[in-house]
Amino acid sequence: VQLVESGGGLVQAGGSLRLSCAFAGEKFDMYAMSWIRQAPGKGREFVASISRNGGTYYLDSVKGRFTVSRDYDNNIMFLQMNSLNPEDTALYYCGARFSLPIDYLPRTADMEYWGKGTQVTVSS
Repeated sequence: VQLVESGGGLVQAGGSLRLSCAFAGEKFDMYAMSWIRQAPGKGREFVASISRNGGTYYLDSVKGRFTVSRDYDNNIMFLQMNSLNPEDTALYYCGARFSLPIDYLPRTADMEYWGKGTQVTVSS
């Protein structure tokens, strides 16, 4: 499994970005997926996850602003980020974990596979 993130960039506070995570490998529909981020000088922080059957879970500070989704036809996961603020500045990674239960929702940064990340910078 290989994961490649894209869509990061520089945006002003209050703006929006949509991140993409391309999944290369077999059986995308057998994996629970997640987004985590790492700000400069800080540890990795769980942001959002999506189960095999489309259930979602979010970090409290991004609820109502971020939306995670997945496209099974094209093996892509998305993170729509609205109302961005400078505290959202970080390197964003996507992760994948093989899951037999269709409703398993990761809630930590403990995943099997990770991409290399895409940088999101929010200016004030």
